[in-house]
Amino acid sequence: MGNAVHPVRELPEGAVHIWRIPLAANAATLASYHRLLAPEESARAASFHFEIHRARFAIGRARLRLVLASYLGCEPAALVFSYTEHGKPYLSGSWLTFNLSHAHEMAVIGVARSRAIGVDIEHIRAELAGEEIAERYFASAEVRALRSFPPEELPAAFFRCWTRKEAYIKARGEGLSMPLSDFEVSLEEKEDLRLVHYTEPEEGVRWRLRNVPVQKGYVAAVAVEGQNLTFEYIDWNDDADGKRGSML
Repeated sequence: MGNAVHPVRELPEGAVHIWRIPLAANAATLASYHRLLAPEESARAASFHFEIHRARFAIGRARLRLVLASYLGCEPAALVFSYTEHGKPYLSGSWLTFNLSHAHEMAVIGVARSRAIGVDIEHIRAELAGEEIAERYFASAEVRALRSFPPEELPAAFFRCWTRKEAYIKARGEGLSMPLSDFEVSLEEKEDLRLVHYTEPEEGVRWRLRNVPVQKGYVAAVAVEGQNLTFEYIDWNDDADGKRGSML
């Protein structure tokens, strides 16, 4: 997908598209991406100490613009983002809802039609998957579930829990102002996931929480408001259509 505007991509009601995006580009492509960014995005990219982090941020935001523009039929550089009080970007007055998450060399973008959505991706790092962190942030039932995994599976289980909780609070737009221990998610490696909110029991049926298949070494999740949804995975490449995954 280049910088030109392509025919509008369809997004039916109830459809959720999940884009899996690598955060790498050659020098010419990266230069073209910088021309798509708003001044505040360029400033944010420049604030990173290492060049690799500056590049990954710019690639992520430029490809977010390209993805959104493919649904709206507009110039990617023309998109104007607004931000919630917790820093979540959105398009004011638009029917297109979205969320972006990036970690290490990968990003995921979730898009939907007029419904809240949150995504999260994490690079599995065993040194961060400690029981002390779990006891501080996870619900007690999640900590008990985590202890049931053998040591070699614990890091992936830890980050599955973390991404699912992050996706949900990002979908709600509350950031970490909402305590992670207020609700419980399942840690198993499966597609559809359980959500139990201890003080707001209706949340379990308000949201669809789902695992996002990503490459080895990463875990990801999406939370979307509503039921009877279909999920389609699209792998980024440089043509207009992307490489489509399965629709489930």
